[in-house]
Amino acid sequence: MAHPREPSFHAAAAAAAAAAAAAAAAIAPSLQRHEASTAGPSRPPRARRNPTQAPRDGKSENVPPPFPWATNHRATVHSLDFLLSRKIEIITGAVQCKRCEKQYEMGFNLREKFVEVGTFIAENKSSMHDRAPSVWMTPVLPTCKYCEQENSVKPLISEKKKSINWLFLLLGQMLGCCTLEQLKYFCKHTKNHRTGAKDRVLYLTYLGLCKQLDPNVAGLESGIQGVVQWIHNDFF
Repeated sequence: MAHPREPSFHAAAAAAAAAAAAAAAAIAPSLQRHEASTAGPSRPPRARRNPTQAPRDGKSENVPPPFPWATNHRATVHSLDFLLSRKIEIITGAVQCKRCEKQYEMGFNLREKFVEVGTFIAENKSSMHDRAPSVWMTPVLPTCKYCEQENSVKPLISEKKKSINWLFLLLGQMLGCCTLEQLKYFCKHTKNHRTGAKDRVLYLTYLGLCKQLDPNVAGLESGIQGVVQWIHNDFF
């Protein structure tokens, strides 16, 4: 009697491949449905912001004045004429010693310190080339009144940019203690170009604040010298 022949190897392989293909076809629709359910909505392209455009929605250019010498406009102080006419002659700010860590309030005489700043700009502006000098970038700090450590008293700068004590930092020539982002905030709200390295933005901040103190200052040596002479003639 003849025995039935067993299936050949090729026939068995073909049957296995057919079974695998059928299984894959059955699973594919469920995988597609799962991928569709887990994929999130496509994100719209992000619009680029103009460096000098207004604050984001919900933020106003006007804020409660954080100091008597500040206006209700962000990063803006009153003019020198306004302040002196109202007997605001001492500009105070919070400081902390880096050595003994004591915190206290320090005051600068508005007239005397602005003469110092104005004289420095008048004498050095032509060599600055629109960039802050090293003495502004790394300012010499005051001496601590408690431990008497020199170059140790740093200004306490508010984390809220709208509450930064800009005039105090100007008079103490400590604007260099601000971060680049804080300086860019000032330039943004005073309509100054705010891109570039820190020495460029710091330079614009110094001159911008001087112009706020006297709107007639155009950032030129003659303008600064005129302000200094005006202070001497009228108040000394």
